[in-house]
Amino acid sequence: MADSPLSLFVKEALASGVSRAVIEERLLAAGWSKDQVISALGEFSAVEFSIPIPKPKPQFRARDTFLYATMFIMLYLSSYHLGSLFFQFVNLAFPDVNYINQGDRIGRSIRFSVSTLLVAFPVYLFVAVKLAKQVERDPVQRTSPVRKWLTYLTLAIAACILVSTIISLLYSFLSGELSIRFALKTIIIATVAGSLFYYYLWLMRSDDEVISQ
Repeated sequence: MADSPLSLFVKEALASGVSRAVIEERLLAAGWSKDQVISALGEFSAVEFSIPIPKPKPQFRARDTFLYATMFIMLYLSSYHLGSLFFQFVNLAFPDVNYINQGDRIGRSIRFSVSTLLVAFPVYLFVAVKLAKQVERDPVQRTSPVRKWLTYLTLAIAACILVSTIISLLYSFLSGELSIRFALKTIIIATVAGSLFYYYLWLMRSDDEVISQ
């Protein structure tokens, strides 16, 4: 949220007829960050009127918290078991001779991952579509604190997984222990985590573009 003095300044500047572009230019020159300026300008509608019209604020609703929490939990479950499923395919293609009865263990893991995906992923899609329609009907929900916090938490988790994966890959390479099994599993992790990171980063940027208009 923008600082109160900044919000008051933007409100008075808009009321006096100064354009948004000029306000943004002057505030940036004065040392305010672009995020602070965009946030302050975003508090007021671009609709022309004699005085600045404030934009509505998103309401904190327990129902939204439930929906977003459910969606992201199902996303985490689906992502984990999708990676696990591909892991087992790699284990089948490149079996580890150190494990006894590996086929039974792999079979159980595949069945459990498939069962989880058949339940968790449809639930994720259903809730995600429901929330997307809600945001489309009420664009102010793009600024929902629950939506932003859980999305950025997902970005942080995905980023940590990506960094850890790269570190493990480099360590194995420098140690001369890089095998095909390990390389393929690293690619699987990086692909799943990278896809999540890219998608939700794009989503947050899209939200910021819509909010700043």
